[in-house]
Amino acid sequence: AQSHGSASRGAGGEFLQHLFHCRCGSLTKLAYYSTVQHKVARVRSFDHSGKDIDNEPLYEISVQEEITARLHFIKFENTYIETCLDFIKDHLVNTETKVIKATGGGAYKFKDLIEKKLGLKVDKEDVMTCLIKGCNFVLRNIPHEVFAYQKDSDTEFRFQTNHPNIFPYLLVNIGSGVSIVKVESEDKFEWIGGSSIGGGTFWGLGALLTKTKKFDELLQLASKGQHTNVDMLVKDVYGGACQTLGLSGNLIASSFGKSTTADKEFSKEDMAKSLLHMISNDIGQLACLHAKLHNLDKIYFGGFFIRGHPVTMRTITYSINFFSKGEVQALFLRHEGYLGAIGAFLKGAEQDNPNQYSWGENYAGSSGLMSTSPDVSPLQRTRSGTFDMLEMDRLERPLVNLPLLKDPSTYIPDTVDLTDDAMARKYWLTCFEEALDGVAKRAAASQPDSVDAQERAEKFRQKYWNKLQTLRQQPFAYGTLTVRSLLDTREHCLNEFSFPDPYSKVKQKENGIALKCFQSVIESLDSLGWEERQFALVKGLLAGNVFDWGAKAVSDVLESEPQFGFEEAKSKLQGKGRSLLEGPPHKCALIFADNSGIDIILGVFPFVRELLSRGTEVILACNSGPALNDVTYSESLIVTERIAAMDPVIHSALRDEKLLLVQTGSSSPCLDLRYCRWPKPPGTEAPFHPRQTDLVVIEGMGRAIHTNYYAVLRCESLKLAVIKNSWLADRLGGKIFSVIFKYEVPCK
Repeated sequence: AQSHGSASRGAGGEFLQHLFHCRCGSLTKLAYYSTVQHKVARVRSFDHSGKDIDNEPLYEISVQEEITARLHFIKFENTYIETCLDFIKDHLVNTETKVIKATGGGAYKFKDLIEKKLGLKVDKEDVMTCLIKGCNFVLRNIPHEVFAYQKDSDTEFRFQTNHPNIFPYLLVNIGSGVSIVKVESEDKFEWIGGSSIGGGTFWGLGALLTKTKKFDELLQLASKGQHTNVDMLVKDVYGGACQTLGLSGNLIASSFGKSTTADKEFSKEDMAKSLLHMISNDIGQLACLHAKLHNLDKIYFGGFFIRGHPVTMRTITYSINFFSKGEVQALFLRHEGYLGAIGAFLKGAEQDNPNQYSWGENYAGSSGLMSTSPDVSPLQRTRSGTFDMLEMDRLERPLVNLPLLKDPSTYIPDTVDLTDDAMARKYWLTCFEEALDGVAKRAAASQPDSVDAQERAEKFRQKYWNKLQTLRQQPFAYGTLTVRSLLDTREHCLNEFSFPDPYSKVKQKENGIALKCFQSVIESLDSLGWEERQFALVKGLLAGNVFDWGAKAVSDVLESEPQFGFEEAKSKLQGKGRSLLEGPPHKCALIFADNSGIDIILGVFPFVRELLSRGTEVILACNSGPALNDVTYSESLIVTERIAAMDPVIHSALRDEKLLLVQTGSSSPCLDLRYCRWPKPPGTEAPFHPRQTDLVVIEGMGRAIHTNYYAVLRCESLKLAVIKNSWLADRLGGKIFSVIFKYEVPCK
């Protein structure tokens, strides 16, 4: 294993489990668990007693090592099996490991080799149980796992929104044969049918017909073939469409039907294509019949027959659509090749209960759908299939839906699908490319005492650049492409190269400056009449939101005009908001904060204070981890403590628990309300519900425009932001620094 940025992948990582999922004559999948050392930024309040706090930093910043858990899934050709076993032998730190879990055909084929090389007993696991466990895991933990394939559409891969309840569903596993399994819960599933005509049939008959022995080469032949040269169509039988039966003339009436009458040789390509259609149509009809019989509308296809090959997915999709008359959709999985390996791992790690955690895909260490593998693998591999490597990082605690979403099953966090919108995709990819040098420069500057900071910053720059180039060619590589996913990928790459918080010093300085202005801002607001104060509060919220280092138009100003402040930001605003606090007081307001410094201290906190003065309880939600100059939960604790020392309203609200600070579970400038981290009420195991929340405020471009602009909540909501991007402002019909102030009341 290699050292790679902040993840210590050498012998310092403790590899607890190594598990196989092997296919005879095909691919080996290796799954293992490691403990990984990450650098994390910590803030700690200074003891200011007896000191001149005006000349002291607000808090101390330190970078510490943190141990986290990571799951690794690697796929490679079976020809590298001995290299793989040597890798395991060299890095198997846990000496208590006596058994290695294995499933699939390779569990039998390589049993003796594994036991001899590693001195471990091979424990063979049931294939179907492993597949189901693996499928449940990816459906639950990877948001953009499922897609429909539409070859003739502008967007070939149409990713599906994850439903909170993944059950029931039909899993059609196409290996040598076909197994059809109805899955009703985590542990309840039933084999309900199957067929001996599957991937092995295609491979075997294909080899006989074309003399081609390799499965992938057979599919390549099929992709170039024309099945109508071999198949007898309806029009060949009836001279056109069969109106009585409602059959199109171009439908296949008899697979290979023309071979009985034609006195000629057929091409390998045409025969392979005809064979692929024959088997796919048979599987599609069988799957549809079982789905209708059991009243299921979700059919997931997996197995080595699929392997992400477009020609296979297209024929399966056509077959399902035809036989179901459009009522059932064929669905595929980004990581279907790993289901057995993931399931085998989960079986072997049951004592650690990995399902009690949430896991997130690490984009920095994962290769994408139909893209080449990242340079982080410990094995020398050739590319094969759709996916070479997947890494999943364990999150601190389970993430859940925000209870205030009106319908979690229809909630889509992202406003624009860049996979669909070619013009927007081109703009945003270029935008992130142009900003990359500045981000790398900022990352290196954040660690002036590190001798290798420049080198690591350059490695980060190169890695993220390569990711952007992959996404230009394959925008579907990591699911639906959005501004959020581009931002998250950048944060993952920064973390991978030990830059946990490049803006920490900037935030520290800006928080200190803003705190010195807090009392004067409050005095100014308190001197106003009620109505005038309400408008001033909203203007302050919006002016504070200007201070976003993630927006180039703003960072350019802040770099060139260090004295640019709160009043200057107010003058930049285009348009205005409206008074929000009319009518009776709200019971509880949940506010998702955005930036550090002026934004949270001079914009958000005066608004929080006004709510508290009206008798409204407030929950202030901040990022769990750093992203750009967004305020983190740990920073908000220190800032709030300092404000409370100056302001009796905030002080009493904290003391009486009328003001509650929580972390969102996110380390992103955007916000996905399906994956939130909520604390449990003291002394109870019950899920946390955000009190009697009847107002939600979502602030900032990332949280309120790039995401959640169309989010529908059960209560009143306010989405507000300042548009700090000229292209986006023009697309929305405004000017740069235009105001978004979207107040919504739920329908009764």
